[in-house]
Amino acid sequence: MTRSLKKGPYVYEKLLKKIEGKKPDAAGVIKTWARSSMIAPEMVGYVFGVHNGREHIEVKVTEDMVGHRLGEFSLTRKFHRHGGKMQKEIEIKQKEAEIAAAQSAKAATDTVKK
Repeated sequence: MTRSLKKGPYVYEKLLKKIEGKKPDAAGVIKTWARSSMIAPEMVGYVFGVHNGREHIEVKVTEDMVGHRLGEFSLTRKFHRHGGKMQKEIEIKQKEAEIAAAQSAKAATDTVKK
């Protein structure tokens, strides 16, 4: 559900004060717990450390992110992977393919050197 147009977007005031008068390159990482704050156009180029409940995850703001919330880019849950016998077989085949590709690349460079 979107916020009322009458109220306008919610941007955490302290964040705007922290970036006020600073340049994006010199500001460093700006730590924040305000995950619900909207990303304003003034924030483009800055790096925010958005808290995900355990640690601060660095988020570099780009123009595409304007209008979204800071919390959307700092995930709170970690996806390990889907498991099972099929997944293991796929991973083994992938590793074998990587090894074969590395060996063929090494052989190709050896023949070029000779």
